[in-house]
Amino acid sequence: MQYPHDSEVNASPAPTDRASKLNTQSRGNNLNTTRDGATRKRRAGAEDVEIGRKIRALRLERGLSQSALAEGIGLTFQQVQKYEKGTNRVSAGRLQRIAEILNTPVTFFYGSVGPQAKKRDPRNTSLAFLQTKGAVRLIRAYSEISSRTTKYALVVLAESLRNKEKG
Repeated sequence: MQYPHDSEVNASPAPTDRASKLNTQSRGNNLNTTRDGATRKRRAGAEDVEIGRKIRALRLERGLSQSALAEGIGLTFQQVQKYEKGTNRVSAGRLQRIAEILNTPVTFFYGSVGPQAKKRDPRNTSLAFLQTKGAVRLIRAYSEISSRTTKYALVVLAESLRNKEKG
């Protein structure tokens, strides 16, 4: 079975001139150009994954569910999941709205993103800890302990367990 659009796509010649080839490569911005000259949106990349990780970490830190964040920006929680995983790209306007809901400047999401980013940026190390399973629960429980002695004992215990695992 042949679909109407198949003949249209196959009928148009592939770009042969140098300018058309350059347009399909677009200086690393991952734009995909179809044979008929239409441009599709680029796929999510490493930067989008990093922005999604930051959205998730801040959302958890603020105690918001995916549904609550989604409601605030007028989307479904599934779309928020896709943003957080980096599957879908977040538009600039939507990222601005997310930043407002999470009470953070939009520039936070762009810090240390891209090819010039250092692997170990001290601003992001606390966020990396928050993304591990159970970290937010542990921090919340710790913050609700009123006794300084108990807090100290918990820290000593955690460090002891860490050292035991290291060998």
